[in-house]
Formats: sequence, C-alpha cells, structure tokens
Amino acid sequence: MPLLTAALALLSFIGPLSTDMYLPAFPRMADELGTDASGVQLTLTAFLVGMTLGHLVFGPLSDRYGRRRPLLVGAVVCTVGTALCAVAPSLGWLVALRFLTGFSGAAGVVISRAVVSDVVQGAAAARLFGVLMTLAGIAPIIAPLAGGAVIGGFGWRGVFWVLSGVSALVTLAVVIGVPESLPPERRHAGGVRRTAGAVREVLGDRAYVGYTLAFTFGFGMLFCYIAGSPFLLQNVLGMGVGASSVAFSGGAVVATLSSAVGARLVGRVAPEALLRRGLSAMLAGSCGLLVLAVVGLLSVAVCLPLLAVVCGGFGLVVANSAALALARVPGASGVGSALLGTAQSALGAVVAPLVGLGGEHTAVPLFLGMTLCAGCAVLSVFGCGRVVAGRAVPRAPGQTRRARH
Repeated sequence: MPLLTAALALLSFIGPLSTDMYLPAFPRMADELGTDASGVQLTLTAFLVGMTLGHLVFGPLSDRYGRRRPLLVGAVVCTVGTALCAVAPSLGWLVALRFLTGFSGAAGVVISRAVVSDVVQGAAAARLFGVLMTLAGIAPIIAPLAGGAVIGGFGWRGVFWVLSGVSALVTLAVVIGVPESLPPERRHAGGVRRTAGAVREVLGDRAYVGYTLAFTFGFGMLFCYIAGSPFLLQNVLGMGVGASSVAFSGGAVVATLSSAVGARLVGRVAPEALLRRGLSAMLAGSCGLLVLAVVGLLSVAVCLPLLAVVCGGFGLVVANSAALALARVPGASGVGSALLGTAQSALGAVVAPLVGLGGEHTAVPLFLGMTLCAGCAVLSVFGCGRVVAGRAVPRAPGQTRRARH
C-alpha cells in the first residue's frame, strides 16, 4: 500500500504542476505572444477542456479494460505533448498542445481515484483521499516557486521542459507502483449503450450528485483563483514575481495542512461534518474578499489571511466530497470518477478566462467568481438532502445501488 499510495500521489501531481508552475509567467507570456490576460488564460482553459473530455474517455475505458493499460497510454502521450508545448511557435499551437496534454493527463486523475475506490471503501477511502490530497499538495506548494526559478533562468518555455521530465517520472511510477486493481471478472463489456446506462444509474443517486457538485464548485473556486492570482498578486497588490510565487505557495501549504488534519480526523469526525466545515470556511473567506475588493480596501495584510481561510476550507471539501461521492457508486467507480473530473474540468474551463474580463488591475471579477462557486458548493450539498442538521440521511454507502454492468 505505501508504494501504491506514493504512485497515486505522483499521478495527482501532474494536474497541479501543469496549471500552477507556469502561472508566474502569465504576464511575460502575454507580452511575448502578443496577447492579453484572457488570451494567456485561454491556454489554461484549453488544458481544462482537454481534461474534461479525457475524463469522459478514460473513465469508462478503465471500467472496460482495467486501470493499468489506459493509465500508461495517457502518461506517455502527456509526456510527449508537454515536450511539444516547450517548442510551440505561437499562441494557437500552445493552446492546441495544452488541450492534448490535458486530455491525456486526465487518465492519471480519473483512474487514480478509481483505483482508490477499488481497494478501499467508506472512512478508509476518505482517509486515503486525504493522504493523497496531502501528498499531492506538495505540487502546488513547490510549483510556483520552481516555476519562478525556471522562468528567471530559462523563460516560460523552460517550464514545459521541466514538466515533460516530471511526466516521464510519473510514467515510470505507474510502471513500477500501480498494479492492476480491477480484475477481469469485475470489468464490463462497455459500449456506448452500457456506458450511458451506467451514467444514468450514477446520476440517479441524489447524494452522489450533491457531493459531486460540491467537489466541482470547490474546484471552480480554485480555478478562479489560479487564473486570476498572478494579476491579483502582481498587478493589484503590487508584489513581485518571487513574492507572488511564495504567496501562492502559502495558500497551497494551508490547503495541504487542512487535508492532512482532515485525514487524521476521519474516524473520529464524520466526513460529512468535515465537508460542512470546509464549505463554511470557503464561503466566508470568499465573501470577505469580495466585500473588500468592492469597497477598495484590499491590501496584502488583509487579503492573504482571508485567502488562507479559503484554501483551508478547500482542503477539507475536495477530499471528503470525492470520497463520499464515490462511496455511493462502488460498482461503477470509473464512471463515477469520470463524472467527478468532467464536471470539475468543465467548470474550470469556463471560469478561468472570465476572471480576466475586468482587466488586469481589478480583483472584483475574481472574488465574485470565487464567492459564486463557494455558494453553489454549499447549496449543492444541502439541496440534495445529504447533510441535514449535522447528520447524514439514513442510507449508508454500503447500501448504495450499484451501477448496472
């Protein structure tokens, strides 16, 4: 299990690294590629659109052919595509190649969650998701710092050469550390009709939908921040590239510590209760930031602590919502994980370019988007009736309907 956990954590690295490592270069990329903030953010959108479609493909494929083979194919293609990003001659080519790396990189994200669901259930799954979130949290901590250092020495193209090398290491980790977790007798023949039937069955579980939407809007809030943070920290708050990288990494540290604490508390505190607390922190922090931005009182001294509150809430939300959602559909974890990732990436692709529409010198669109996403995450859980007055509905995860294969 330790080797598998480490390999799954490495698989989780590629997403945060691919989005966070080149963030400090956004203003410089805009100048070099002859575009504006929204143009550069389009490269992030393309990556997220690719991940959205990749989830839809690799999730069902892993239910049909097993976890290992689709995982290896995705890792290899992601490595090659990332290397090509480093030599992209124009913004158009970079956008296209980012789509390819997002599509192939989705294999690691969706299949790693399915593997967790294959090997553990219930509180153990929530604990393992928390551990993976903690380990994977190293990536967004070091990514902006490493990105800032690489950009200073080699420019933004150097970031993609480094990412290609990391993808190659992830491929090696899959070969060594991820055995096949779905035996042939648990696979199904697949096909469009059977896959559609499994999707209908999964989406028919109201609790699964609620947890999935909480997970989705939690990441929507995060992608608002990812897309807008370089301009917030550098242009609005007046921080330099190095200082803004440290500040962004600080938020990742808070989210990682929050996930670690949540993983330790599982077993003593119900995952539903941890999810509620995370949602409350996300919404309160985002609302505070929006109010400060509207009245013109943003400063480093008040902005960074509130961002820490938001990041702490996020760390609790994503681990517990993912575990609770997949516990509802143990018979279709590939499809369930695919829908989680598809909704997450699709919303991220929509919100990422929107936060730059107000220009590079205002934070109001950024914090408005974060607040709306946090509010929708809260409404998703309570609207689907899973959390009422601090307790779960009577049906336990072990009593869930299984998707028809």
